[in-house]
Amino acid sequence: MVSGCPETYESPQQSEEGIQGQRFTDRHQKIGNLREGDVLAIPAGAPHWAYNTGDQELVVVILQDNANNANQLDRNPRSFFLAGNPQRGQEQQHGPQTQHESGNVFRGIGAETLAEVFQTDIETAKKLQSENDGRGAIVIVQKGLQVIQPPLREEHGGRQEHGRGNGLEETICTAKLRENLDQASRADVYNPRAGRFSTVNSFTLPILRFFQLSAARGVLYKNAIMSPHWYGNAHSINYITRGNGRIQVVNHNGHAVFDDNVQEGQVVVVPQNFAVVKQAGEQGLEWVEFNTNDNAMINTLSGQTSALRGLPVDVISNAYQMSREEAQRLKMSRQETLLFSGSSRRGRVAYA
Repeated sequence: MVSGCPETYESPQQSEEGIQGQRFTDRHQKIGNLREGDVLAIPAGAPHWAYNTGDQELVVVILQDNANNANQLDRNPRSFFLAGNPQRGQEQQHGPQTQHESGNVFRGIGAETLAEVFQTDIETAKKLQSENDGRGAIVIVQKGLQVIQPPLREEHGGRQEHGRGNGLEETICTAKLRENLDQASRADVYNPRAGRFSTVNSFTLPILRFFQLSAARGVLYKNAIMSPHWYGNAHSINYITRGNGRIQVVNHNGHAVFDDNVQEGQVVVVPQNFAVVKQAGEQGLEWVEFNTNDNAMINTLSGQTSALRGLPVDVISNAYQMSREEAQRLKMSRQETLLFSGSSRRGRVAYA
């Protein structure tokens, strides 16, 4: 939700006069649907909420950029709650807190003042403060949430609705906030024998320009390899969402700063200009990565568009002390661009 944006959704309720006479009892800003693979950009300070309409747990990977220009405080992460009692949720997870008590933003405002501001009674004002609410920040909706929202198929039916438009800059109220990276047909790079790689940046999701962030999703099949590569203008935070594999990270001095097996739930941070190579294990490897630039530039060391492919054979030959024939074979060894199918000999990853 963004303050000041129009309340474009209205829920009608039949009046006592019958079907002919209807009056609108609720108006609110647009509500969107989320599904697996969605990347959602939330502007700094924008209130937001989520409701799980499915029959499975909703797992969300959150990246909070405290170094963004919008943050005028220190770089300690903070969450400001409009509702609920977040302290109770923290006690349930981490035990009783010995530091200052915390609550939602209404808790620090006097009940009388709240009653005056909202033109309501004291009892209702105290409910806003949620002092006696023991549910924490996550609550269970007993009878389902009754809100107006567009059908899922309408929102995800196609991408043509987000074309070039009329040339006017999109406003914060009409800005596109979501892009799905889970569809195989949307992949930027696809190899039927190795996997796929999808990205979202400020070209496909313009609001990311304000965040100075971009994201990508990678899927490697069994024993497949992602070409050794580096980002020339961004750090990369990689979160493993499924499977297992091996990740190697090399710094600018040629030292391996990380070389280990990874699995679901682990995070690997790759600094700018550090080379990284990912190799899937027997279960394949899937991850989502967040890059600290709205148009992160990837550079590869092997493959059709790699740095070596752009060098003359004689330069490679003299640089690595090999014959021209060896240099030619090395240069042209891979016809793929980013994702390589791995052989059983090369692709085996040992796990303890």
